Amino acid sequence: MAILADSAARFPEASALDDGRRSLSYADLMAAVRAKGRELQAAGLGAGDRVGVRIPSGTTELYISILAILHIGAAYVPVDADDPEERARLVFVEAGVAAVLTGGDEVPVPETRTAEDRAEAVRRFAEPGDDAWVIFTSGSTGTPKGVAVQHRSAAAFVDAEARIFLQEEPLGPQDRVLAGLSVAFDASCEEMWLAWRHGACLVPAPRALVRTGTDLGPWLISHGITAVSTVPTLAALWPAESLESVRLLIFGGEACPPELAERLAVPGREVWNTYGPTEATVVACAAPLGGHGPVRIGLPLDGWDLAVVDAEGLPVGEGDIGELIIGGVGLARYLDPDMDREKYAPMPSFGWQRAYRSGDLVRYEAAGLIFMGRADEQVKLGGRRIELGEIDAALQSLSHVAGAAAAVRTTAAGNQILVGYLAAADADLDLVAARGLLAASLPAPLIPLLTVVDSLPTKTSGKVDRHALPWPLTGSGAAEADAAPLNLPEDAAWVAEQWAAVLGSQVTGLDADFFAYGGGSLSAAQLVSALRVRYPIITVADIYATPRIGALIDVARQSLPDGVAAGPAPVRTVRPTAFKSQVFQTLMGIPLHILVGMRWLTYLMAANNLLSALAGFSAAPTISWWWVAASWLVFVSPAGRMLISVAAARFLLRKVGPGTYPRSGRVHLRLWLAEQIQDLAGAISLASAPWVPYYARALGASIGNNVQLHSLPPVTGLLSLGSGSNVEPEVDLSGWWIDGDVVHIGAVRIGAGASVGARSTLMPGASIGVGAQVEPGSAVLGKVKAGHHVAGSPAERRGKAKHPLPDTPAEHRLIGRLWFAGFALASAALALIPYVSAAAAALVVFGFIRGSESLSAAVPQLLLALAPAALVWFLVNLLLILVTTRLLGIGLAEGYYRVRSRIGWQVWATERGLDLAPDLLFP
Repeated sequence: MAILADSAARFPEASALDDGRRSLSYADLMAAVRAKGRELQAAGLGAGDRVGVRIPSGTTELYISILAILHIGAAYVPVDADDPEERARLVFVEAGVAAVLTGGDEVPVPETRTAEDRAEAVRRFAEPGDDAWVIFTSGSTGTPKGVAVQHRSAAAFVDAEARIFLQEEPLGPQDRVLAGLSVAFDASCEEMWLAWRHGACLVPAPRALVRTGTDLGPWLISHGITAVSTVPTLAALWPAESLESVRLLIFGGEACPPELAERLAVPGREVWNTYGPTEATVVACAAPLGGHGPVRIGLPLDGWDLAVVDAEGLPVGEGDIGELIIGGVGLARYLDPDMDREKYAPMPSFGWQRAYRSGDLVRYEAAGLIFMGRADEQVKLGGRRIELGEIDAALQSLSHVAGAAAAVRTTAAGNQILVGYLAAADADLDLVAARGLLAASLPAPLIPLLTVVDSLPTKTSGKVDRHALPWPLTGSGAAEADAAPLNLPEDAAWVAEQWAAVLGSQVTGLDADFFAYGGGSLSAAQLVSALRVRYPIITVADIYATPRIGALIDVARQSLPDGVAAGPAPVRTVRPTAFKSQVFQTLMGIPLHILVGMRWLTYLMAANNLLSALAGFSAAPTISWWWVAASWLVFVSPAGRMLISVAAARFLLRKVGPGTYPRSGRVHLRLWLAEQIQDLAGAISLASAPWVPYYARALGASIGNNVQLHSLPPVTGLLSLGSGSNVEPEVDLSGWWIDGDVVHIGAVRIGAGASVGARSTLMPGASIGVGAQVEPGSAVLGKVKAGHHVAGSPAERRGKAKHPLPDTPAEHRLIGRLWFAGFALASAALALIPYVSAAAAALVVFGFIRGSESLSAAVPQLLLALAPAALVWFLVNLLLILVTTRLLGIGLAEGYYRVRSRIGWQVWATERGLDLAPDLLFP
């Protein structure tokens, strides 16, 4: 608890626990823990006691209760709320708990304790040698075995892990750690203290959701989970995008397949493989996974000792296989003293007073140990350690059973299931009733698929030969093995095939029950993944609601829209562009080019008037300067160009929102015309650059404060920019694209403080989280989580966003407005460069035609003036750009500066000046 108190002192306002209904800061959590602790002490509970916990998973009440028990110096004894009453009672009796917390308001007072005993327990403080928790694991004798972990070992474990995970960027208040494991499973301790050791937030997931597997992926995204400790079987069901925000992924509980490590070990994420029995305090060793090379269980944590020995108890050589022996500070103890003496006997060859014989075979390599399997009949299923002897004992206790044995089998889909083989003593054996009896005494994951065999194969030693037990099965406890094959329609037969592939047993009746066939939460998730190939919206909840295959087939059929048959999406035929669309676009070229022509007509009217005034003759009748000014205001000025574009876009695209529309349809043609008007009217030019955010707002975009927008906004107005965000030049924000004969339109959202690099593309529906960073040239196809740094096409995570900006005081509003005026003046002055060059060229022409009596008489001189006038125009442009750039570069130095500052203004103006060069100097 000192670890939690330290985090609370450092991060009192940081979120510590958030179950979706109630969020507690560290200060709030400590207050709740102390209050709960006082209730426990008032009931006479204190140091040295053991307190049972049977509270539904995924609630703040569960974790507050656990911490309160630790706070008063007692040890908690967890039992999953879903476990049968018989098992819960067995665990609490074996542990000798003083009370059991079930989530109610009242704390039960221990009936077997005297008032003096209760007072003494309350007065005494916890010591390092006191128990912190007692967790029960499967026992070979049929009875679960209790393992007690001391405060000393627990604290050493928490600190040891903190020294290996994320050393460059440690976990902190910005992180959210998934709590998805049952507290009756020792790996849940890793989840809790990963968060609370570093001031991060523990986020419990509902157990029903955890069981679904595939549906947990979107939950991880929506809840911003950044650290996950889980079993490989469950992680294999999650889509890769569900882990985009996860920067720490820890595997444990079972062997990690190399292909899974290769898929999930990506840049910006640490992936670790851990190993450790409950008897050695959760984790004894760990190895980072880089996606290549063998999957190791690694080297010992600080304070843990590992040895690999042969059958004689002597160390094996490099590359040899032996049993893993564990020593050090992490050693726990069995509640059964006889078992404790046997399993934790001294190891004289190493000088260890206590050592745990793991029963696991490993290959000794200096780079890290490699797990090879078990030396006994203990197995792991879904991360849970199971003694097959416990299952054997439960099976053999059933009525009308002459002999029984359990074995773990792997289905065609790669799913591991527990199978119970029964040799019937008589014809009265009822498998359905037998399964009901097992459910009353065993946790759900330990209830096997039942099947009847004539006899159990044996080895020469007389022991059951588990490897010789039949597999795959032809029937199960819900159907006779020799039943005739079902004659099903094609769609139902396909569902039955997926069922058989996952569960490893053929369906012989429509009443076959998924759970009676050995199905569980992970296998349900695997079946749903398979079924979604044809039935995309089917869920794990459907499996639980309709476990019989006949009903499941009906649910799958009903999940499809009317008239849609099951099966992969058909190949889409792309329709060619409609002829009427081509005609419309051609005809629209007339007013569009008139719009462009009006700008050049304004230039010609002004030139004609100047020619008349300076040379005494003109090429056409002169026009009133008022008309020239009005035409300039509408067709040439930045305000007029933007107004034309905004008016056209708001009129043409009214009521157009995100969606999918047919190409050449009305929406597509309206969108095309609005963009053509924007482009040909020249809505965005050098002179209008500072006004781009205002132009975007006029189009309908949502623009926050202090936004830096240097790219063309979408004419749809479907753009949202959070305060302080930055969009560099030439970013594609159009928010639409064409896929064959379909036009996709979507909104683009950029969160506060986020930055998007130059020449990036944000596809329709792209969302950039708060403070995220998109590298230049990237293509964002979906969502970028807050604080992430992404790059590439498509954009992939590269780590955490780094904005190495100095802390500066807030900018005064008047100062900001003055700098905006400075940017506007600079853009207007730079926009005059081509006009100044044109005036210089006009002076050259005027020098040639001066004295001519008419335009026709001046034609020869005009032809002579063209070459020198063009040269003057080019040289003046070159000189002005060069001088302007050099002058603006005076005083520039490396560093970080406000955009609205002298250096910011100089850099911006320099870039805008250089933007003129490609058009004016390299035509």
